[in-house]
Amino acid sequence: MKYSSKSYTLFTIANYIFLALLSATCIAPLLHLLALSLSSKAPANANLVGFWPVGFTTAAYYETFGNQNFIRASIISLLRSVVGPVFSMIVTTMGAYSLSKEHAQFKSRNVYMWFFVFAMLFNGGLIPTYMVVRSIGLMNSFWVLILPIAVSVFNMILLLNFFRASVPKSVEEAAFIDGANHIRTLFFIYLPLAVPALATITLFNIIIHWNSYFDGLIYMTDSKNHPLATFLLTIVVSENANPLGMVNNIKNISESTLKASQIFLSLIPILLVYPFLQRYFIKGIIMGSVKE
Repeated sequence: MKYSSKSYTLFTIANYIFLALLSATCIAPLLHLLALSLSSKAPANANLVGFWPVGFTTAAYYETFGNQNFIRASIISLLRSVVGPVFSMIVTTMGAYSLSKEHAQFKSRNVYMWFFVFAMLFNGGLIPTYMVVRSIGLMNSFWVLILPIAVSVFNMILLLNFFRASVPKSVEEAAFIDGANHIRTLFFIYLPLAVPALATITLFNIIIHWNSYFDGLIYMTDSKNHPLATFLLTIVVSENANPLGMVNNIKNISESTLKASQIFLSLIPILLVYPFLQRYFIKGIIMGSVKE
């Protein structure tokens, strides 16, 4: 349906202007960060850098790529951003598939559903979680970044509602008549039809794992095991842009440009992943939020 009235035209123009301004407020900090990372020491220290580099130089990036601590932290974050979402998706899809069944098919469904909802509403808290993690020997290990946040009840509810809304009962019944079991039904019928929801949840998981800094801060006793977000926290709150190692050209590079280069590089993976999953995002949220 198309509208051609003057009021609708003005409304559309106002919307475009508003969205353009909103986009500019999001892009402006990134442009300033990039410009600062490519500027020389004197203008950076004098706060003369706006949205364009002053005294263009790539020395900060050269030092960042030569920083073993930054590289190590980046590798840890990349690994957790791959292993974490895969592990979480396996657990989430299994749980969502089971809970999407009716009470007649899964007698204890309501019991498990209330259990998960209660766990979502009432968290155990930081101290009990820390005590559990420490008692089972996960401290200072890679899996401490994966297991405590492996199950998201919100994502599970989103996916089970998508299963209920997008998979007709007749298709599932036809699969069972043809001899398929629950595993084959899940992987060959439910998951192909739930690609928008799966892409949305995967995007959520990747962003959570990539941006998570607090777990690395409290669970890692060795700074060499810090993920990238935790490493960046240490350099942002520290007066030294590289508190875990020496910088070769610190006399020629401003600490602010070095910090800006490290922070900007940490944004690139998410900026590269998001466009590929964004087209599924709205559909996955809408379909998964409506209960049949």
